[in-house]
Amino acid sequence: MSTMTIDDLRTILVSCAGEEESADLRADITDVPFSDLGYDSLALMETAARIERDFGISLPDEVMVELETPRALLDLVNDNLAGAK
Repeated sequence: MSTMTIDDLRTILVSCAGEEESADLRADITDVPFSDLGYDSLALMETAARIERDFGISLPDEVMVELETPRALLDLVNDNLAGAK
């Protein structure tokens, strides 16, 4: 894959949410803080692992915990994908 879309990220976030999570990810979540979506650092680490598996991009834990919104994560992943070409 050459880019990650918000729909790609939404799919990953849903799969990484625990059964108890009730965040509604169907709306425009691009600039909603992960904390408001109910994602803690553990959920973001799981998200990073899934991104590495699906997109081949390794995201260090210390970088993941600094990202505040899905837009920031998309920008980071897509910048890495563009640099990998």
